[in-house]
Amino acid sequence: MKINLKKEEFKSFTVLVIGDTCVDEFVYGTAIRLAPEAPVPVFNPLFENTNDGMAGNVVANLKALGLNTFFIHNTEPVTKTRYVDDRSGQILLRVDKNDSVTKVDSRIIPQIVGNQFEKTKIDAIVISDYDKGFLNEEDIQFICENNKNVFIDTKKILGEWCVNASFIKINHVEYERTEYNLKHLDIEDKLVVTLSNKGCQYKGKLLPVKKVSVKDVSGAGDTFLSGLVSEYILTQDIEQAILFAQQCATVVVQKPGVSTI
Repeated sequence: MKINLKKEEFKSFTVLVIGDTCVDEFVYGTAIRLAPEAPVPVFNPLFENTNDGMAGNVVANLKALGLNTFFIHNTEPVTKTRYVDDRSGQILLRVDKNDSVTKVDSRIIPQIVGNQFEKTKIDAIVISDYDKGFLNEEDIQFICENNKNVFIDTKKILGEWCVNASFIKINHVEYERTEYNLKHLDIEDKLVVTLSNKGCQYKGKLLPVKKVSVKDVSGAGDTFLSGLVSEYILTQDIEQAILFAQQCATVVVQKPGVSTI
């Protein structure tokens, strides 16, 4: 069955994305021998690819789906460099540079009220928080309390500051890390828990995903989030949005590196 991932209806929607961004760099090469001075592989680079990562990857996927976007992000360069064996596709090493950033300008957050930004109507707000310092809990709480259709994907431990979000996308590792806190928050109906190749869980219901040959899961969560937001704006049906998001993520995990839809 052919999947229509780019829908004409999406062109009428505008999404605000706010969060930490980086450059994802993939250096592909060969590693066929060990260094004589230490038991580590000798890496010979062949070629490299770069693209926007983290919140920047969310924006790239939303644009690929056809939506209009505003993007509020850090300006300091953050780089994630992955050294990949070209034959197997395995990541041998990841090096992160400048792993913390300056907090968002304090004048910006108060402007995001009533699903308006820069006098433009916003259909949804995506908080893509990789916890590098750009957003704090108070910033996220303000956005959630003063806007509708707010989607959160955060590396922070969930707390009272996120209870007014519309939906929170979280992977199974993050869920287990913060599970002890969830019983006090009453947000189970907001949690969309991704379970890797098993699919997704929402309100205790498992939504399985089609099994495919996986080449790289880097950035797949960003793609899932973009598909989830796009389809929910269109249908107002979260389960339908989850199924669409899974289709989107299934496409990109079959490609090497961080890919857009």
